[in-house]
Amino acid sequence: MEGSYAPWEDSAFSYPSNLASPLQILIEASNGASDYGNKFGEPLIQRIDHSHITKGEPEVGYLVVKIGGPAYRIGMGGGAASSMVSGQNDADLDFNAACEGAGDNCNVVKEIIYPKGAEIDIRAVVVGDHTMSVLEIWGAEYQEQDAILVKPESRRVVLVDSLDVEQCRSSGLPPPRPVVDFELEKVLGDMPQKTFEFTRVDQPLEALDVAPATTLKDALKRVLRLPSIGSKRFLTTKVDRCVTGLVAQQQTVGPLQITLSDVAVIAQSYNELTGGACAIGEQPLKGLLDPKAMARLAVGEALTNLVWARVSCLSDVKASVNWMYAAKLDGEGAVMYDAAVALSEAMIELGIAVDGGKDSLSMAARASGEVVKAPGNLVVFDQIGDECPDLDDVPYLKRVFEATQDLLADGLISAGHDISDGGLIVSILEMAFAGNCGVCLDLNSQGGSLFHVLFSEELGLILEVSKKNLDIVKGKLHAVGISTEVIGKVTKSPTIELQVNGAVQMKEETFDLRDMWEDTSFQLEGFQRLASCVELEKEGLKNRRAPSWDLSFTPAYTDDKWFAVAAKPKVAVIREEGSNGDREMSAAFYATGFEPWDVTMSDLLQGAISLDEFRGIAFVGGFSYADVLDSAKGWSASIRFNEPLLKQFQEFYNRPDTFSIGVCNGCQLMALLGWVPGAEVGGVHGVGADPSQPRFIHNESGRFECRFTSVTIGDSPAIMFKGMAGSTLGVWAAHGEGRAYFPDDGILDRVLESNLAPLRYCDDGKTTEVYPFNRNGSPLGVAALCSPDGRHLAMMPHPERCFLMWQFPWYPKHWNVDKKGPSPWLRLFQNAREWCS
Repeated sequence: MEGSYAPWEDSAFSYPSNLASPLQILIEASNGASDYGNKFGEPLIQRIDHSHITKGEPEVGYLVVKIGGPAYRIGMGGGAASSMVSGQNDADLDFNAACEGAGDNCNVVKEIIYPKGAEIDIRAVVVGDHTMSVLEIWGAEYQEQDAILVKPESRRVVLVDSLDVEQCRSSGLPPPRPVVDFELEKVLGDMPQKTFEFTRVDQPLEALDVAPATTLKDALKRVLRLPSIGSKRFLTTKVDRCVTGLVAQQQTVGPLQITLSDVAVIAQSYNELTGGACAIGEQPLKGLLDPKAMARLAVGEALTNLVWARVSCLSDVKASVNWMYAAKLDGEGAVMYDAAVALSEAMIELGIAVDGGKDSLSMAARASGEVVKAPGNLVVFDQIGDECPDLDDVPYLKRVFEATQDLLADGLISAGHDISDGGLIVSILEMAFAGNCGVCLDLNSQGGSLFHVLFSEELGLILEVSKKNLDIVKGKLHAVGISTEVIGKVTKSPTIELQVNGAVQMKEETFDLRDMWEDTSFQLEGFQRLASCVELEKEGLKNRRAPSWDLSFTPAYTDDKWFAVAAKPKVAVIREEGSNGDREMSAAFYATGFEPWDVTMSDLLQGAISLDEFRGIAFVGGFSYADVLDSAKGWSASIRFNEPLLKQFQEFYNRPDTFSIGVCNGCQLMALLGWVPGAEVGGVHGVGADPSQPRFIHNESGRFECRFTSVTIGDSPAIMFKGMAGSTLGVWAAHGEGRAYFPDDGILDRVLESNLAPLRYCDDGKTTEVYPFNRNGSPLGVAALCSPDGRHLAMMPHPERCFLMWQFPWYPKHWNVDKKGPSPWLRLFQNAREWCS
């Protein structure tokens, strides 16, 4: 709604259904030119051009090289097993299907060497499980593995076991026979065309029969609680939605960060406004009525989601299609064929290509003597009806997409949403939920029933347009033959008022309806988080308002003089196995005139590089050693138990011309090393074994959480917070162990007295311990600690993931900022650069 969210940064969205779908389409498109530069180094998102997809001819003498992760006992059973009904016991199938896997060694290798051949040493394949048999290594469908071709010697594929060869040689026996030895022509040559025979099964359909006494609110109570329609909060808060710092649009939008984004946008680099956008379309229940309509609607939904990101052109859109059917059950193969034909025809007409996807043709299971297939047939009123929406006019959809893109380019749309699951009424409610506002609707049924008007899931778009732009928008759409209808207006009062044909049908508080929409998600959250935390967030959402953020300074671009200096200050961006925040940390320092260096702990342990060269250290976020020993304990041990390395770190800490910052996992590390609040305050510096040393422990909620949270900056000696005190703003925080823990109350008192906790979690500008504003339960909202001299700073939130305004998921309109420029958090790194001068 007006002032709630804007497309690109904050578009609204109907999150994909949790139901198994017969067809799921992932649409992705470029968001700008493919020829770009990046002053931070190499581009971070690469594209595959047409020239990259043509397989070269193999030449004699080439080697076959496998790259990627080690092989595990994954995907055994291959394509044949995946197409069978789950629970079907067939030992021969389970054993032999390993040679028919979709992405296993036996497929990937023989395809890349055809039409020549090769001898493969099965023991040269790197394995992660040494108990695997030869067949399991050859047939495993493990991920992140590829094969590259380097000269086969014959037209055969020969698989040998070097272990057997060596054993025979040492025993004086003749060489063993190859494990696999066959001509590739017999496998990949002129093979006979496989033929499938499908039969169609008529499914009797009955008209929808809703009891006359059913009210609109009765229907909404059911619809808004459906997992496919309701809030996806239970999914989005437990995953890292900001890692890399290249996420321009993730799942949540608006001042309350509700899970309603239509489209995802990933930037290519930190200093360009180009990237990739992707959206999902899936319509599982439509497949029970009309598989052809389902296929067309899946494409339509994906495009009406994708449309809210400005893309280069529709022809640049590419789709990945995932077919999910119980294809070998009676009737299922035939409807899958019908859907495939309909999909092909629609996408050809749209000019969109399918460039990937997969088949999941085992969507059935045998349980207690009954075959159950997905998708199921349970819907809101235990009925599916006999009418199905459809995409009747593909060229019209194309015109709508292109016209909406033009309106976005002209800045004429305030917000937008697709009409999909739940129909018109749900789409409008979701926009009001995200904007935390109300809406007054005035609809005409045009002869249809109330339920038809409100819940029909025909494709469509809802546009929010300011009054001053209304005539312009209508004119532009009319000019290309697109019909429009004004159906209501946004209101400041958080109330949903609905009239149909002049009669009042509903007047409800926005938060009451939002509670229904959030209800199922909160119930699911109860299985994942501390119940008291779930209840606090649920109750608090009723009265939640937009965050009150204010800045004590104006964000500014970095002074050019810092880039002109020949010898820039060097910063060691240190990472350990499992770290994942190094790229964005390097980008933030580079953007402020530093020379960031990628330094691994193995570099330091092996003496390949010394900290003597650096003015600054940045300990980055992530999951060092998977944090199996709790927060950063493995990382700290690699320093503390190596005396020369510990000495090197201590010398760096004590040098008066150095500074350091640790974020998230790096913050935990600095606490364990005693760098914050420092030996002067309490604890044993560098040893990390003092039980009184403050540290960061598991979140009170009991779970990893990622949120854009409110923090306030106080007075402190921290050099990186210079001139920022008094500001209240948002920042990304993503951690499972971020609760500041002070075993010694005396140390906490000294930290507070000396202003060594410069950053606090807050609500409405006030420091808080209340969940979810303080998501980890830190006492007095402590989110950061610094040393008494201010040179060393450890903080759990991620300023490096939001140092640019487009990385902010929401910010107040009154902020005097360039929405494409630096955010307030860039000042943190600029302060360090100024201090180094």
